[in-house]
Formats: sequence, structure tokens, C-alpha cells
Amino acid sequence: MTIALSRLWLTLFLAAAATHLCAQPYKNPALPITQRVDDLLQRMTAEEKFYQCFMVPGDIKPGDEARYKHGLFGFQVSASSAGNGAAAQMLTYNSSDDARALAAKINRIQRVFVEQSRLGIPMIAFDEALHGLVRGGATAFPQSIALAATWDTALMSRVAHTIATETKLRGIRQILSPVINLANDVRWGRTEETYGEDPYLSAVMGTAFMGAFERLGVITTPKHFLANVGEGGRDSYPIQWSHWYLQQTHLMPFEWAFKKAGARSVMTAYNSLNGTPSTSNSWLLNDWLKQQQDFKGFVISDASATGGAIVLHMTAKDYPQSAKHAMEGGLDVIFQTDINSDVLFNPHFLDGTIDSNRINDSVRRVLRAKFELGLFENPYVDEKDIEAQLAALEAKKLAREAAAKSVVLLQNKGMLPLKPGIKSLAVIGADAVEARLGGYSGPGNGKVSILKGLQTALPNTQIAYAVGYQRNSHPLITVPGAALGHFKNGVWQAGLQAEYFSNMELHGKPVLERIDNQVNFRWTLYAPDEKLSRDFFAVRWTGYLQTNETETVTLGLEGNDGYRLYLNDTLLIDRWNKQTYFAAIVARKLLAKTRYKIRIEFKEPLGNAAIKLVWSKGSNYNWKALQQQAVAAAKASDAVVLVAGIHEGEFQDRALLGLAYHQEELIAALAAVGKPVAVLLVGGSAITMPWLPQVNAAAMVWYSGEEGGHGVADVLTNKVSPAGRLPITFPVHEAQLPLSYWHLPTGRGDDYHNLSGEPLFPFGFGLSYTQFSYTNLQLAKPTIKAGETNTAEVTVQNTGNFDGEEVVQLYLRDELASVARPMLELKAFKRIFLRSGEKRTLRFDIDPEMLQMWNGNNLRVLEPGDFRVMIGTSSKDLRLKTTLTVLP
Repeated sequence: MTIALSRLWLTLFLAAAATHLCAQPYKNPALPITQRVDDLLQRMTAEEKFYQCFMVPGDIKPGDEARYKHGLFGFQVSASSAGNGAAAQMLTYNSSDDARALAAKINRIQRVFVEQSRLGIPMIAFDEALHGLVRGGATAFPQSIALAATWDTALMSRVAHTIATETKLRGIRQILSPVINLANDVRWGRTEETYGEDPYLSAVMGTAFMGAFERLGVITTPKHFLANVGEGGRDSYPIQWSHWYLQQTHLMPFEWAFKKAGARSVMTAYNSLNGTPSTSNSWLLNDWLKQQQDFKGFVISDASATGGAIVLHMTAKDYPQSAKHAMEGGLDVIFQTDINSDVLFNPHFLDGTIDSNRINDSVRRVLRAKFELGLFENPYVDEKDIEAQLAALEAKKLAREAAAKSVVLLQNKGMLPLKPGIKSLAVIGADAVEARLGGYSGPGNGKVSILKGLQTALPNTQIAYAVGYQRNSHPLITVPGAALGHFKNGVWQAGLQAEYFSNMELHGKPVLERIDNQVNFRWTLYAPDEKLSRDFFAVRWTGYLQTNETETVTLGLEGNDGYRLYLNDTLLIDRWNKQTYFAAIVARKLLAKTRYKIRIEFKEPLGNAAIKLVWSKGSNYNWKALQQQAVAAAKASDAVVLVAGIHEGEFQDRALLGLAYHQEELIAALAAVGKPVAVLLVGGSAITMPWLPQVNAAAMVWYSGEEGGHGVADVLTNKVSPAGRLPITFPVHEAQLPLSYWHLPTGRGDDYHNLSGEPLFPFGFGLSYTQFSYTNLQLAKPTIKAGETNTAEVTVQNTGNFDGEEVVQLYLRDELASVARPMLELKAFKRIFLRSGEKRTLRFDIDPEMLQMWNGNNLRVLEPGDFRVMIGTSSKDLRLKTTLTVLP
């Protein structure tokens, strides 16, 4: 065959192929998306449909391409960690991944699906972006609770637009954010991830965040649907709340997310709602979401939550049944952290047990999103000019502005702002140098600590730093495998010999024998082996412990059930009766290169087992010595700034809200010096403050992002006047919890016999360096008809000596209703800047939606009657009030 003839055949072949492609409607961008979805759906096999309902963290390594011949919903590419949850534990975000490298990786993976799968269905790359994309090189903004504390929706929108741009440029087209759960109990470790306790504030701030992403073509996934905190402020605890209550509280931010922000996805919660796991709750997912809200997007599970129905909720007998329950309950996409676990869910997708119409509906929702994103026409991201586009964002400048605007001044006895020309300043605290970013954070871009920020802002001030305290001051770590071993047939081998028994007395023959490299287990979802029951077993580990150097170590066991520790056949620790989770430790001197016989015994009588062999090595932590060093720095300085902090996070709920690590003793010692003391609080939730009367000033600076040091310094030096407001209530004591301004009227009183029922700091609270007066509250009309919109006007004047910002808050109360109504509800707010002496008249629209309520029949109605209109600086400081009457 001649070359010319070969070329002719090639031309004819390519022309035929092009004609064939055009004959496939789903590949025609000129057709409506609905038509393209229908065409593609009818071409798909059962396996191809299944994989569109499955999302995983991971990557495609060379040689793995055949595994994805059927396609996939999408990847959390190069999976690596930000939080402490099931998914997050597997994900460690690589700080070395720059934007271009990540884009190239996503493009490489995308080509497998677009160019090598039968139908060429692109995948969606997804990731976390709670307050910044969790990737190296991406900007870390203040934590979500700090952004909420700005009470500035315009700022929130700008921040979100920047995060969305950094996300999309890398090829990521879906974020598993934000968290719009209500933080109605501040003991919850994930309060930091939320926008606070109030339905309206959470809805408004969440809408501003999500809207910016959706407009840019990045799908948002608000979570956790519906709530992720239950009794006692405990993560993923079951909730038993009426639909009436949910409609006016926890559902409100989600309704705004879908109707006003255009969120195209939602993630279910781990917990159960009124007895049914959220992942398979038909009332929640089918009735309320897909029918009442006419939601066209797709529902995903939280990581591994679908299978969690088997063990944690015990409402399914196996994985296939849990998948059936979830799909029939309204779930569309299973998010699984184990990339190989899809086979566990496959059977009911393929054998007809799950209704094909339900599967087709899920797949249709996923395909619609992929078409809307334009992935079929433009599946790849442009790798050329990413760095230049990112540089043009001025993200660090925005991060600094957000940090400064989030600071909430809680107390000030004239110490702040710091006096111009201050000669010397003591800066105390580990948090002054660590620049912690909070949960679900990337590494940040050149983090600026508070110490560095103050040094930059006060170049002529002598600043002395002392650590003062240490978190994890006496860290217990899992004893490494290198320190453990055993003999087998006279030969030394690594690890401990483990015997697993199907009883709790360690009697008889073990049902399982193996070598465990370490003793570090948490059997929550499963038993140690299929031969054992997860709620009734015992384990014995034996072998030897050794260390390379002669040293005194703190050795012990940490766990939540019965355990014993023997060293050289001597019983060191005996907590064999079931106890609360506890770390029992003893100090022992170990000689170098000496092998000590070790035996560990453990029993599990209930389930949710946890056991670790731990030790702490090195010199003992001397907190008193650190305190003395801090006091010495304070004595040599004109003023003191102590940066104190808390520990929290996913699955890190707090029973006690005070400052740990001897920080309260440190505050007392610094206050006793007699110098002015300001305490800056780093954290994402409420803190109790019995020490508050001892100090001159206090401020909540949250996790303030990579530019937090500069932003906080801007506030302390009055470059920016503080105007942040609390999005949560701060209690006086944990015994008051849960405590929220949003509550129904009490049948009698609010106080305890021996404790006030009032908060330490109320919702909406925050001080300024200046003062504001409120006058002349007027309604456009004192009476309106149902359905009409009215306006309220108020005059606000800066009567102080500094320029500053004020957050003007409008609350409403229904004075007489057919059901009990909240004492007051936030309905509007405005953050404004006024120069010293400046006066401004603000106007608030009061529309019918603000006056509506859910009645006893669970219907949204507007009942005629009187409504109290209240304007002030917080939920407690209500300066002006008037009454609006709605006529029948």
C-alpha cells in the first residue's frame, strides 16, 4: 500500500470517527444539558453508573489505569491531612505541591478518564477549602469562626472569591466546605469550623462564602447535613429534634445555601436524626431536600459514613445493605476513604436490589453537575500562567485585613491600644510564636506570628519574649516499634507477640495469634479480626522493651477499658475494671541496651475499644520555671501581652472550657507583677475566664490565618480599630451549657441557685476603642399589612476620640403568637466605618420573610400582631426599641 493511499485511509477513518462522535448527543455542547445527560445515561452500563456514585481520596499510579475503565465520580488527588476525622486521618496535604504541579497531576489523572475510559466521562477533583484551600502554596485565611466574627459579608465574599480562584486554577472543581452547622454547644470541638450559633448569621455568612465559589464554577458542599453535634457538645452524637424546631434553626442555613447561594452538593452528617442515620434519612434527603427544596444537586456521604450504619448505628447487616438503605434514603454518592472498598458496595448496585430508577436519578445528578462545570468540553486546566494569576490576587493583603477585622475586644481598662512610643513590651506564650491556623488548614504561605507582627509594628520598642507555658508539655507518644521485640526460636524479631481471646479472662486458646509492631489500636467500627466480636474480647501482648540510652522514661497505657501493664513480671499499672478513657503512667529508669520483659493485658466488654502503649522521654517539663522566666520578662517591661490558647478540633470536644497547661496560674503570676497585662486568646470557641478581673485587657484573636500576626498587631497599635463581634455565646461556667441567646421563653426563670444564668459575654458582643451613640429609631410606617415591606431607620454617631467601625444589629421578637417564639432573633446587621464625630443614618428593610414563623402545623406563616423591633450593639445591649404592628 502506498503512502498516499495510507494517508487517504487515515483521513477517511478520522472523518468517520468525527462523524460518529457528532452522532453522540452527549458530546454536543450545543444541546441542552438535560438532553445530553439523558443520552449519556442510556449508554452507560451498570458498572459505569456505579462508579459515578463513588468518590475516594487517592491517585492513579502507573499501571492502575485499567482499574478505572468504568470511570469514577472523582478523586481527592494526592491524598494526604487536615483534620482529625475519618477522612482527614488519611489525608496529609503536601506542602511541596505548588499550584502548577498539582494542576499537572490533576490533568494527568483526568486524561485517564477522558481518553481511556469507554465513554470519556471526566472526573471531578475535590478537596477541602474551609478557610483556604488545604494545599501548599494556597493562602490560609482566618478560621471560619473568625470570618464570622467580622460580621462583614462583603469581606467574606472577597475572601471566598480568592480561595475559589486559587482552587479552580489548580483544577479542583468541588470543595467539601463550608461547615454551616450551628454551634449550639461550644463544647463541640468543631465549633471553630462553623459560623457560630445563630441561624441567620450562619445563613448570611455561608451564603456569601458559597455564592463566590458557585459563581466561579466550583461546586460547594455545605456540611454536615443536618447537624454534627448532640448532647453534651459531643461530635456526631444522635439528635432527637422535632421537624418544627429544625425548620427554624438548623435547616435555615442549608435552605439559604441551596436557594440563595446555589450550592450544588451537600454532605450528610455521621450522626442519626430521630433514630435514622443522616446518610439514609429519607425525610431529610428525599422529603425536605429533594422535594420541598427542589434540590437538583447531589448528596454525598461523609467519609466512610455509609458503612458506619453497620457498626455505629447498627441499622444495616452488611455493607451492601447499608448502601441500599443510603441510596433509597436519598444519598447519591458514597464517599469512601478506602479506595479498595468499592467491591463491598457493588452487589446491590448490580443485582437489581436497589431500584434502577433511584440509581439513574443519582447518576443523572452527578452527570448534570459535570456538564454544568464544562468538564466535557474543557476537562483540563491551563498550567501555563497559574503563578502569575495567583500573584495578582493580593491574597496576603486580604488575609491581613480579615485577621484584623475578626479580632473581638472583650475587655479594656485603658491599656489598649498600646501607647505610642512604648519603650518595652513583654510578649509571653507559645501561641505568640506558633501561628496556629486551626483545623482543616494547609501549611499557609509564610505564616506571621503575633510576636513577629508586634516586632514589625513596633520597631523602636524593646520586645522581650518568654514562652511561659507549653502545650503538650509532657507529651505521651506511642512507644515505637524499634523499642519493642520478641524471640522466636531463639532469634530476635521486631514487634510484640499478640494473643487475641474471645473471652475477657484471657482463658483457653487464643482465636488469633499474630505479631503487632506497636500497641496503638482504636477498634471503633470493627473487631481486631473477623473471628472476634467487637464488643467482647481480650488481648495479651508479650515481648521485650529496650531503649538505646540510659534514661528515666514515663511509661504507661492509655485507653478506655480494662488494662494491666507488667515490666519484668512486676505489675506496674492495674486498671482492669472498666474505666473512662485514661492515661495511667509511671516513671521508670531504663538502662541502655537492656531488654525488659513486658506484658500488656487488655479487655473490651462493650465496644469502641482503645489501647496504646505510651511513653515520654527526655527532661521533665518544669512549668514553674517557665512561669518564673515570664514573670522576669514582665518585671523588666512596661507592659505585658500574653498570648494564650486552647486545644480543640474534630473529635476533640472539650468538657472543660478553661485555659489548660497552667496558663491560668501564669496569668495570676503576671498580673501580680503590677504591669498592665493584655491577654490575647487563640482558639475557635468559647473560653471561661475566672482570671478576667485580674487583667487590664482581653481579646479573642481566634486562629487568625497566615497574616494573623500583622493583623493582630494592626489592632493593638490602633492601625485598625477593633470591631469584631462574637458569633457564639461565652458562658461563665460549663454548667450553663448549652447556652445560646436564641431560645424560647422560660416557664419560670433563667438563673441557678448558685450560678447566674447570664453569659460572660453575649452573642454579638465586642468592644471598640471609641464609643457610639444610637438615636432616633423610626419605622417608615407603624403598621403594615401582611406581605408588605417596611423600613427601620436609626442614627449612629461616633462620639469617641478614635475613628472606628461599629456593627449595628437588628433583632425582632414576636409579641404574641400561636406557638412559643424565641425571645429575640437576629434579622439584620451592618458593619459601618465612622470617623470620630461622624454621624450616619442607617436603613434596614423589614420584609415579610423576616416576620414569618413556623406554626404548630409546621407551616411557614405570617401571623398578624405586634413585633418588637430592637437595635443595639449585641443581643444584650439593645439601645433602641419600637413596635411594628402587622394587620390581618
